[in-house]
Amino acid sequence: MTLGELVKELGGKVVAGVLGRVVEGVNSVELAKATELVFAEDAASAAEALAGGAAAVVLKAGYVADYSQHPKMGVVETEQPRLWFARAAKLLKPVPAPAGVHPTALIGADVVLGEGVTIGAGAVVEDGTRIGAGSRVDAGAVLGQGVRIGEECHIYPRVVIYPGSTLGNRVVAHAGVVLGADGFGYVRDTATGAYTQFPQQGTLVIEDDVEIGANSTIDRGALKETRIGRGTKIDNLVHVGHNCDIGKDVILVAGVGISGSSSVGDGAVIAGQVGIGDHAHVGPGVILGGQAGVLSGKTVTNEGLGVKPGTVLWGTPARPLSQVLREIAVLARLAKGSRKARE
Repeated sequence: MTLGELVKELGGKVVAGVLGRVVEGVNSVELAKATELVFAEDAASAAEALAGGAAAVVLKAGYVADYSQHPKMGVVETEQPRLWFARAAKLLKPVPAPAGVHPTALIGADVVLGEGVTIGAGAVVEDGTRIGAGSRVDAGAVLGQGVRIGEECHIYPRVVIYPGSTLGNRVVAHAGVVLGADGFGYVRDTATGAYTQFPQQGTLVIEDDVEIGANSTIDRGALKETRIGRGTKIDNLVHVGHNCDIGKDVILVAGVGISGSSSVGDGAVIAGQVGIGDHAHVGPGVILGGQAGVLSGKTVTNEGLGVKPGTVLWGTPARPLSQVLREIAVLARLAKGSRKARE
C-alpha cells in the first residue's frame, strides 16, 4: 500500500514525504527497512525514528518542530500513533491465499463452506457445520456437529470446538483452545457422597472480533449459554466457566480463572492469575490487578467501592490498591513493634 492509501483508510495527516511512497510492512526503528513503517510515542523516539532508514514514521503532532531536515522520510501525524501503527500492521500483513479443503480433512454431511474457506490437513468438520467466507481451519482442528463459524475467522491447529457452539466474524482461536466443553457442575448425594453431573446442555456464543489465546478453555452453558462479548481479548491459559457472561472489549490476562455463572462488565481489565468465584459480578471498567480475588457471590464495581473508574483493585477480597498498600504498611509496623517488645 502507499502512504496515501493508509491515511485514506486510517485517518491522520501526511505532513512530510509523498503520498505515493510505498509501505510494505512495519518494524522497530532499529530494524526497519526502506519500505517499512515505524512509530514514535515521544519527542526522543521521534528524533530516533527520523534519523533511521524507514519509509515513514507515524507520530503525534508537536513531537518535531521541523521536518525539512528529513526530506526522504514520510511522516504521518495522528492523535494515537501506536494505535494507528497497529491498525496499519493489520492492513499490511499479507493474507494467505485460500487453499481449499486438504485431501486428508474429514468433512461431514450437510457442511456448508463459504467462499474462500481453507480446511487444513487432518482437520475434522462434523455434520451440519457452517463456516463463513474467508475463514481458515488449520491442521488437526476438530469442529463438532452443528458448529457455526462466521466470516474471516482463524481456527489454529488442534483447536476443538464442541457441538452447537457459535463463533461470530473475525474470531481468532489459537492452538489448543477448547470451546464449548462441559462445565464443572455436579450435584452431591448427601447420603452417599457420590457426585452426579448437572446437565451441561447449553450453548456457547462468541461474538465478533474476539481473540482467544493458546490453550484457553471456555465452557458451554449448563442449561442456558456462556457468552463472550464483541472485541474481548483473552490471553493464553485462561478458563471461563459455564453460564458466564463476559462483556465487550474485556481483557483477560494469562492464568485468569472465572467460575460458573459469573459476569464481567464491558471494558474491564482482569490481570494475570486473578480468580473470580461463582455467581460473582465484576462491573464495567473495573481493573483487577494480578492475583486479585473476587469471592463467590460478590459484586465488585468502581461505584460500589467509592473509587474512580480505572482505579486498580488488588488483593483478596479485591479492594483499591492504595488501601491494600496502607494495610500492608500497618501490618509491617505492628510486626516491627511486636518484635521490639519481645526483644
